[in-house]
Amino acid sequence: MAISDALRKSLLNFLDENKKVDLLTAYAFFLQERDGAEPVLFPSGKTIYQNADEAVRLLEKEGKLWREAQVQIHFSRESVNAETKKIYLCPFCSKVYGDNLHPNPQDAIYDHVARCPQNKERLGGLPIKRFNVSEDPEMIKHYITERKEPISKTVYSSVITGKLFNSKSAVVRDFTHNHLKSITILEALGQNRFEIETHFLSSLQKQMNDEKISAFVEELSKYEEFEPYVERWVES
Repeated sequence: MAISDALRKSLLNFLDENKKVDLLTAYAFFLQERDGAEPVLFPSGKTIYQNADEAVRLLEKEGKLWREAQVQIHFSRESVNAETKKIYLCPFCSKVYGDNLHPNPQDAIYDHVARCPQNKERLGGLPIKRFNVSEDPEMIKHYITERKEPISKTVYSSVITGKLFNSKSAVVRDFTHNHLKSITILEALGQNRFEIETHFLSSLQKQMNDEKISAFVEELSKYEEFEPYVERWVES
């Protein structure tokens, strides 16, 4: 078993910071550093995956991450149409009410001008409640806009939370940021509450055997700086 200079340095720093670390913990740290492993726990699914990308890949394959959904997008109703005979206008902005499309257009425009942020006119310290009225058909035509029909849009719902997202990538981003927890290889092996994903477990089992652990100790014994740790592991 060959261990690179950079990996030996990283391992030595870990051992120096954790003086009483046992052999299994040291070996698990070595594996994680060597293989660049980034195990993640998915608590809701009670499963540990090799990394976040693998969790996403497998859950997408099983249909357990997102589902397609259809939503109807409705546009705001028009304020004036071809049947409008009288309009009430805010002189400070473009707000307009038609007599046939609002149950009480005069009260509506009165309330609006009192709250309009562009109304800077004051009387006795209060906003002035002034509005315009028109029954001129040609004037009314300027305020008629074509009403857009509702449209259907494909969105994506999270299988975990049921929340809707605009894209699959947004579901994945929410999943990796909010529903996965980073853990170490040793933490993955030292628990029995969660299942380790099959392929990840198989990979770990191939590495966590006496022969490979012995080869790890033998390789470290060649370096003087590791002697105190190797001696303690052998003695124990």
